[in-house]
Amino acid sequence: MILTSNKSYGDWGSIFQDNVIASAILDRLLHHSTTINIKGESYRLKDKRKAGVLSKAAATPAS
Repeated sequence: MILTSNKSYGDWGSIFQDNVIASAILDRLLHHSTTINIKGESYRLKDKRKAGVLSKAAATPAS
């Protein structure tokens, strides 16, 4: 099974609106798993920028 997310593990509490539930879910998912962290732009963003639909500033998330 492959699961992908654009959120870090620390942000999952806000996704489920409960840190305890998020922790339980992550505990079960990560027990015998391998995590691969991929940094960089997605292919969708690259394609949109190449087509002129999206500018560089709009693709960068605000901190």
